[in-house]
Amino acid sequence: MLFNSYGFIFLFLPVVLIGFFQLGRVNHAYAAAWLALSSLCFYGYWNVAYVGLLLGSIAVNYTLGVWIAKAAVQHAAGRKKQLLIVAITTNLLLLAYYKYANFFIGNINSVAGTHWSLGDIILPLGISFFTFTQIAYLVDTYQGKVKEYNFIHYVLFVTYFPHLIAGPVLHHKEMMPQFSKPSTYRFSYENLAIGLTFFTIGLAKKVLLADSLAEYASPAFVAAHDGVQLQFFAAWVGALAYTFQLYFDFSGYSDMAIGISKMFGVDLPINFNSPYKAHNIIEFWRRWHMTLSRFLRDYLYIPLGGNRKGTVHRYRNLMITMLLGGLWHGANWTFVIWGGLHGLYLVMNHLWLHYKGVPDAHSLKSGNKFMGTLATFIAVVCAWVFFRADSIPAALAMIKGMAGLNGISLPYSLAAFGKYINLVPLDIKYGGLFSGTNMPQELSGLMFWLAISFYIIWATPNSQQLLANKSAPLSGRWKAYGGAFWGGLFALSLLSFSRVSEFLYFQF
Repeated sequence: MLFNSYGFIFLFLPVVLIGFFQLGRVNHAYAAAWLALSSLCFYGYWNVAYVGLLLGSIAVNYTLGVWIAKAAVQHAAGRKKQLLIVAITTNLLLLAYYKYANFFIGNINSVAGTHWSLGDIILPLGISFFTFTQIAYLVDTYQGKVKEYNFIHYVLFVTYFPHLIAGPVLHHKEMMPQFSKPSTYRFSYENLAIGLTFFTIGLAKKVLLADSLAEYASPAFVAAHDGVQLQFFAAWVGALAYTFQLYFDFSGYSDMAIGISKMFGVDLPINFNSPYKAHNIIEFWRRWHMTLSRFLRDYLYIPLGGNRKGTVHRYRNLMITMLLGGLWHGANWTFVIWGGLHGLYLVMNHLWLHYKGVPDAHSLKSGNKFMGTLATFIAVVCAWVFFRADSIPAALAMIKGMAGLNGISLPYSLAAFGKYINLVPLDIKYGGLFSGTNMPQELSGLMFWLAISFYIIWATPNSQQLLANKSAPLSGRWKAYGGAFWGGLFALSLLSFSRVSEFLYFQF
């Protein structure tokens, strides 16, 4: 069931909301159980066979968490650590089997010339997110940060449908206390209004922007995969279109998740903070997929040693963290390269700060910020090529086209200026910009979507800024004068459901 579907908006969500608040008037435990059961139904809509897998994972992790907590009370430090190792290993083995087994076996077969096979393994939706969420819970329990062990609340914490499929990655301490508050179970018109506005913003990002940009992004990458030599503009249009598509798709999902959760009186953490406005790659990772960045920092980078053992170890830990972060996104060497590129970017950024004698990324002078933002954005776009491409050769073909090594094609309308353009020693041809691809040929549509993307990303406030008051990002008030605008945007988004598509992060 997709957030951007009639069934979810007009049936599932209203029924769950009404049931939750009606039961909340009778008994909070009943309401929490209702929401947990509804979340399992939401997950089972995709493939009911994997509901058992999800419940099994929950039962095992909850039990191990309780045992770890009891070992802490009994001051059995050795047993507590052993239980944590067993628990994390169990989760990683589950993830490794479903997500990486065929990837590793395929690589072994390629090197050794063997023909091993485990058959087709279907990746359960959301397994990366609910696995990381539960690993965070286990580590927090080990560190004594978990104070509540209500089983229904734990099931709800893991399965809570707004975040279950594609995040954000949650901390136990962020969610469990909210399920214990009486105010959570009381209906609020203000929460409904704020939630609907967040949901509308996210829905518009997805169906109006991301899905429209996909018409330019997907054909370019398909053409590169099929061996078409993309010329300069076609390659850059494809790369930019995907860069914006991914942003609007994933940030749209996150906004919709925040909005849905707010309707239930539960606050999810912000996952995006205008990442393409970042002045350097360090800042980019403080703004992009913020909950994953936090997880990788707290549960991988810092346990590896962080920056505590000198500069060389710091850079090594950064590279390991980003390589594994890339692999987390998918079982393909393209994701590993994407993570490696970002690791390299981060190392270069830290080296530059050290060379300039600047203590941190926030201390850079404002005069450097425009060029920093431009350089960061170009670096991110180039890395996204590997993230999106089906294979390394396809990614390299895109990069080759972006570098102009396949020539530059211009519209016939610019042929009159050829004598001036040809002064530049480049292979410039005239004709279709997107020859050999299935990309739309109308330049007006292309320019519209790219221009509106640039404007929204760099010249407008993001969703939490739009709805924030002076005190907190999620406590903004519904503005009566904006009701008509948001209502119109919601209606326009509904009319675009004829091209319903899944969110990109569902595949991770």
